[in-house]
Amino acid sequence: MFENLTDKLSLAFKKLKGHGKLNEKNIEAGLKDVRLALLEADVHYKVVKELIASIRERAIGQEVMDSLTPGQQVVKIVNEELAQLMGSNHEELCLTGSQPAVIMLVGLQGSGKTTTAGKLAGFLMGQHRKPYLVPADPYRPAAIEQLKRIGNQVGADVFAATQDMDPVDICRDAFQMARQGGFDTILIDTAGRLHVDEQLMAELIRIKETVHPSDILLVSDAMTGQDAVNMAKAFNDALDIGGVILTKMEGDARGGAAISIKAITSKPIKFIGVGEKLDALEPFHPDRMASRILGMGDMLSLIEKAQMGFDEKQARELEKKLRSNQFTLEDFRDQMAQIRKMGSLEELLAMIPGMGKLKQLKVDGDEFVRITAIIDSMTVEERRNHNIINASRRKRIAKGSGSTVQGVNQLLKNYIQVQKMIKKLNKGGLRTMGRGLLPF
Repeated sequence: MFENLTDKLSLAFKKLKGHGKLNEKNIEAGLKDVRLALLEADVHYKVVKELIASIRERAIGQEVMDSLTPGQQVVKIVNEELAQLMGSNHEELCLTGSQPAVIMLVGLQGSGKTTTAGKLAGFLMGQHRKPYLVPADPYRPAAIEQLKRIGNQVGADVFAATQDMDPVDICRDAFQMARQGGFDTILIDTAGRLHVDEQLMAELIRIKETVHPSDILLVSDAMTGQDAVNMAKAFNDALDIGGVILTKMEGDARGGAAISIKAITSKPIKFIGVGEKLDALEPFHPDRMASRILGMGDMLSLIEKAQMGFDEKQARELEKKLRSNQFTLEDFRDQMAQIRKMGSLEELLAMIPGMGKLKQLKVDGDEFVRITAIIDSMTVEERRNHNIINASRRKRIAKGSGSTVQGVNQLLKNYIQVQKMIKKLNKGGLRTMGRGLLPF
């Protein structure tokens, strides 16, 4: 996410940190690099101009000039100004007013509205709400069936719309059904077009006037850069949207849309889509995103991912095993599965301060699959006592898992390293670890 922008900003800051003392000339040269990096990232030129002016006002003054670490102080200022530009704090969904609360999802075709509706339903269910999905797009072939399928996957009810129904009638009837069914949130997946036109806006305005939504969310493709910003302005002018969901953020190497939207429309980004899976939706935190953009990691989001991905009961049982040095290959496999739930290893590493710089570390996503296959090919006894796995057993395991004896040997070597690491932690904590903390 934002790799190109992060790399260019890191280079600009590296030059600044190379000076023991900063003067106005150094800072201006550094700001020129920052300006170019932002413009190349497709950030709106007006936004870049205002951001650089704000940074300059603070950087060319006592705050930086008198600092013992002036380069770091400039990075801190850029971080704070970026976060403020994107909205400072996370803004929640507006679910107030008459119940059930209605959320309209609007946007162009191909932006990911239907998938996002399913993701949002899953997110709300995790918040102990009862969402009702409404397919209000009778024009696109299979749009209604797609939402039904997604609703089934996340476990949410879907209104039984048909392609011969008018979108406004669909929303009106769905509202009555939701009330009767005891649903507290209605998610309306509206129709999109290939471009913004009067017919599309007129239909959305009719739906808005019929169901009186508590929130209107524009679903927009982050990879379209300035087009996403211009579209957000057009939808906001017509509908007075409540916020934006940026999709496909995991593939956006520049970040222009994420940085510009709030400044241009005055409407916040509320969520970001970070993958194709139905749980790949994250609340948008401007301060955390600013840290990610500057390569400073995002530990809070990493902790939240871990809390959502790990089962509390399993965690307590694992803690007992770790404390008594009874960590088996079965536990090793289960922990790998838990990590996979949290996302790709590259994404997780990027959230750890300093680890995002390890560009040369290419983690093979299939490695988890190979490890699981090897461990599953062992007998229960072998998984619980690796010491009995001799040469003939290794050959059998390799054959059964479609791997090689070398692959089995490497897995066992890694597992033994983890065991040693756990014993050291139990004896004296992290200070006894030394180097080589990670076994891979």
